[in-house]
Amino acid sequence: MFGKRTSFGGNTPGVAEVARPIASPARPAEPVRRASDSDSAAARLRNNDEVVDVRSPVDAQRDKDYFATKSAIFNALIDSIDLSQLATMDQDAAREEIRDIVAEIIALKSIIMSISEQEDLLEDICNDVLGYGPLEPLLARDDISDIMVNGSQKCYIEVAGRVKLTNVRFRDDAHLMNVCQRIVSQVGRRVDESSPICDARLPDGSRVNVIAPPLAIDGAALTIRKFKKDKLTLQQLVKYGSISPEGAEVLRILGRVRANVLISGGTGSGKTTLLNCMTAFIEKDERVITCEDSAELQLQQPHVVRLETRPPNLEGEGEITMRDLIKNCLRMRPERIIVGEVRGPESFDLLQAMNTGHDGSLGTLHANSPREALSRLESMITMGGYALPSRTIREMICSSIDVVVQAARLRDGSRRITHITEVLGMEGDVIVTQDVFLYDIMGEDSSGMLMGRHRSTGITKPQFTERAKYFNEEANLVEALEKSNTEHRELLDS
Repeated sequence: MFGKRTSFGGNTPGVAEVARPIASPARPAEPVRRASDSDSAAARLRNNDEVVDVRSPVDAQRDKDYFATKSAIFNALIDSIDLSQLATMDQDAAREEIRDIVAEIIALKSIIMSISEQEDLLEDICNDVLGYGPLEPLLARDDISDIMVNGSQKCYIEVAGRVKLTNVRFRDDAHLMNVCQRIVSQVGRRVDESSPICDARLPDGSRVNVIAPPLAIDGAALTIRKFKKDKLTLQQLVKYGSISPEGAEVLRILGRVRANVLISGGTGSGKTTLLNCMTAFIEKDERVITCEDSAELQLQQPHVVRLETRPPNLEGEGEITMRDLIKNCLRMRPERIIVGEVRGPESFDLLQAMNTGHDGSLGTLHANSPREALSRLESMITMGGYALPSRTIREMICSSIDVVVQAARLRDGSRRITHITEVLGMEGDVIVTQDVFLYDIMGEDSSGMLMGRHRSTGITKPQFTERAKYFNEEANLVEALEKSNTEHRELLDS
């Protein structure tokens, strides 16, 4: 199938030379996953080892000899295949062809290896040519939420809220840069010395950030916020203790009755996950338009239009900002507008949209409390250059935002929904809010995990009850709030 490729001449090509010609093959929806990788890694994580062995034993003991052997075989492989033909094949067929040729090369070079060592080497080379190299075993695991590569020799992961050092490493900085370029090129972006900062995404929606030299002094820094293959639902959040069943019912009603909801929280607190969960209750016949810096929302509705910003080109032209997207989507007959993250002057346009007939719009932003979220909104509008009085901006916020949902990542690594707070209006120049649902920390258990409870504040008919009544959800809302009123329940029990 493959003819001799002569264009490489006598050079010694590396991974970086192969990345550009073969960037076109599509990444499989389910990466190759070896059971031994996940099982052995999970055992080590339970033992709380300092360094997590996320790959097979031969990978854990990599040294210069291994890289030298792999490099020699890799170079022979490049001299033996036609990359243009490889690019036309589907992923599985290309992987099988590469494995067959590498096995022949190992036999011809009389390299002595055990069957398991050869299998690991075959998998490594296939990952380098077709996938994301050393990152493939990490991307295949669904229990990892973050992958953080600090230069070619250090890679950290986050599992169950804890950050662990792994034994994953790249051959050198050029190898790491090649993987970074391959990732960002799939969404039409680039990362190099002239453009060293880049936001991108993987095909499954996982968020990617790359910052390259000369800004990153010790080699490129690659950060991947992984998305689970199985979409989380509110029922699963209840199972994990992020919210109580009654709190989940309140969130379901908020999504159903087209309340304008702002989800706030710190980094890694689960804002996007919660946003995805709440969009599950949007009616199937509604036209939904999403605006994001890098598309990561995973809506299940059939009528969804996904928009994504674009960075400027080399000449500094062609940039499409979040403001441009929100302005344009208003001309696209949206019924709901969802903004992945509000971080600048686009907050003004989002409030305008919420206040002009697009009920049920959603957005997220970074803040540590509901009141701080409203304050940040005001600050972002002011920083956008709008010469409006503070009272005018606050009135706009009150008339646009119905509820602020606060997500938090606690010190034990767990994620909890800590506040469901409604915006009532203005008293003088102050925005008045009212907590409807709270999370109280009660202490910690013997293993250091925090214990707490979700409860309603005793308000059984919040301001958005009128909306719930319009959508025939009033009885469900009152029942959920009464059930979670722990003080009332304790009084009845006594």
